[in-house]
Amino acid sequence: MRKRNYTVTIRMNKEEYDLFQSKVKESGRTQQEVVIKAIADLKIVSTEEVEELKRLNQMFADILSQLRGATTNINQIARKLHTDGEVPNDSMLYFLNKNILKYRKESERIWQLIRRLISGQIHMEQ
Repeated sequence: MRKRNYTVTIRMNKEEYDLFQSKVKESGRTQQEVVIKAIADLKIVSTEEVEELKRLNQMFADILSQLRGATTNINQIARKLHTDGEVPNDSMLYFLNKNILKYRKESERIWQLIRRLISGQIHMEQ
């Protein structure tokens, strides 16, 4: 049987203590088991990871801005088609499609990096 030789005392305010007690009750475990399980499962996010997620978030924001521009172009083409009956030429459609695919590919790459970062499969680049 494992022997625990260390005692840790923590202080909580009323709301924190009530939340802790409700979690203990909900889990059906002892206070000690809940705390040890929480510590064992806890993932501490480093400052570098937070900064990388912020950088990726900005990249997503930039891509979304570019996509908004592309969709504005598509809407303008559709409006012109409906009002003037003028069909956009192949080069314009090719250009729009190429840009949309580029943004989609870049978004998927960033999303995969975020998923890998969150799951702990990759570590921050130094």
